[in-house]
Amino acid sequence: MHQIRSMKQSELQQLVTWAEREGWEPGQHDARCYWDLDPEGFLALEAEDGHFIGGGAIIRHSPSFGFMGLFIVDEGHRGNGLGRELWYARRDTLLSRLTADATIGLDGVYDMVPFYEKGGFEQYSHHRRFRLSKAKQDAARHHAMVDLKQVDLENVADYDAKCFPANRARFLSNWIEQTSAISLGYMDRNQLKGFAIMRPCTTGWRIGPLFADSLEVADYLFQALQVESASYLEQGEMPIFIDVPDYNPHGKLMCQKYDMVEVFGCVRMYYGSPPKLDEPCIYGVTTLEVG
Repeated sequence: MHQIRSMKQSELQQLVTWAEREGWEPGQHDARCYWDLDPEGFLALEAEDGHFIGGGAIIRHSPSFGFMGLFIVDEGHRGNGLGRELWYARRDTLLSRLTADATIGLDGVYDMVPFYEKGGFEQYSHHRRFRLSKAKQDAARHHAMVDLKQVDLENVADYDAKCFPANRARFLSNWIEQTSAISLGYMDRNQLKGFAIMRPCTTGWRIGPLFADSLEVADYLFQALQVESASYLEQGEMPIFIDVPDYNPHGKLMCQKYDMVEVFGCVRMYYGSPPKLDEPCIYGVTTLEVG
């Protein structure tokens, strides 16, 4: 008899490997950061023979906000209702870890949106993934750019809290410090006006988040990330990906400036009231997997 249980850390790495196979472009070091964010925030689907065959994230960011993502059942075990059972178990387990009036977010691929709606989620906005094939030669690093590691973490977390409905200072610390990540901040008169983090993924780089006070600052950050990526040319030209929300049309304008191509889309959905965020500051969301 199959069972649904808490996930082991090694199984989370397997789940991220499956995400690579699905073409989701996870970061090379995402699994460790996800696990440290909430070690109790993952459920596994185990087959009768004891093999791990599916799972997903049920992250408790705060008592009032959770996030579901990384929902994958191994290809050979699809179509028999196990995925449905796992998904509802994940939703209900996460609800049990939150307050009664809490909100849960997820990013659903288009084909799965009707299923998630039946489970109580409502559509809010589209997230569109854009790809820059290679860094532009005329990209420049603005003089106001700094290494985000040199910015006080409390300041970074305070800025992040405008764009995300929970304090995630510990996650940000791990996210910034992860191996090979490029993390930049834009400082003006000792004030943080935006920041961005870019990490190596399956086939290139993935930006997330990119938060900024204005399109001008966002563009400066994006150009600086391109400049930094050029230092890795020994690995060959690598594409850059960013997940842009429709509710900030300036994000799409930035992508159009660099002739970026839309390669993937999903729908941000919420169970409960959508959080109130400073949406004009969100040019690229952090992840589609854990929020």
